[in-house]
Amino acid sequence: MHTTTVAGLGLALGSTVLISLAYLREHGAAAALPQLSLRRPLRSVGLLLSDRPWLVGFVMETGGFGLYAAALALAPLALVQSVAAGGVGVLAFATARFERRRLSGREIAGAVVAVAGLACLGVSLAGGDARDAHGAIIPIALWLGATAGAAVLVMATGRGLFQRGVADGIAGGLFFAAGDICTKLATEGGIRTLFVIPLILGYLLGTSLLQIGYQRGAALTVAGVATLLTNAIPIAAGTVVLGEPLPTGALGAVRALAFAAVTVGAILLARPAKRSPAEAARGPGHASRV
Repeated sequence: MHTTTVAGLGLALGSTVLISLAYLREHGAAAALPQLSLRRPLRSVGLLLSDRPWLVGFVMETGGFGLYAAALALAPLALVQSVAAGGVGVLAFATARFERRRLSGREIAGAVVAVAGLACLGVSLAGGDARDAHGAIIPIALWLGATAGAAVLVMATGRGLFQRGVADGIAGGLFFAAGDICTKLATEGGIRTLFVIPLILGYLLGTSLLQIGYQRGAALTVAGVATLLTNAIPIAAGTVVLGEPLPTGALGAVRALAFAAVTVGAILLARPAKRSPAEAARGPGHASRV
């Protein structure tokens, strides 16, 4: 790999750790606030901005995004996302540390399977030539439209299909995925700088949905699902619409195994842990502030 690519992956790793820790801080703060809603955006934004612990988490997340954008300027999208997706493992173990508890067997299995899938992704990506590709605008626009459309569909119907907070995490992750793809496109300069507009919209909606989800579910459930989607979809986009190099032969099979493992990990993490009757009576709004 080129030196710039290695530097980009190092920045991606730093971004992953910082954003995962930011999610935990935001969860602890948002869960203790009065109910947030997209239908009352000014009130919800005011509640968040007036809360110092949440602001600390948001500043951390913003710093992580800065590192992520720098990573994308140096390395291909799929490579950067394969490193960033490891955040679900960081998130799982950091959650247990902050909440002073042991991970359940299901949480350990979900995190291990997901991280194993991401390791397979890293192996499969070694078969490419780590070369940036750009892709055509129309397929990219269709991909972004489908991703945003899926997020809107989940927002409209998902809360009746999934456990509390999971639908918010799924929709938020889809919006973040669209934002991540737009970030890569915006770093290419020229006319593609205009992708900064959907980039801002995607991150704004994704962040909003995560805060709402934090009031309905555990950090690992909501942010874990969002993290996996945020990374798996751009990895696929790098291959399908940006034209980044694909491995052949055995490495291609490893790539398929990787996506299967990430999907299984997401399913395991999306199942909320059982709470005691006392915890259920308190509700998610009484979560400790990190």
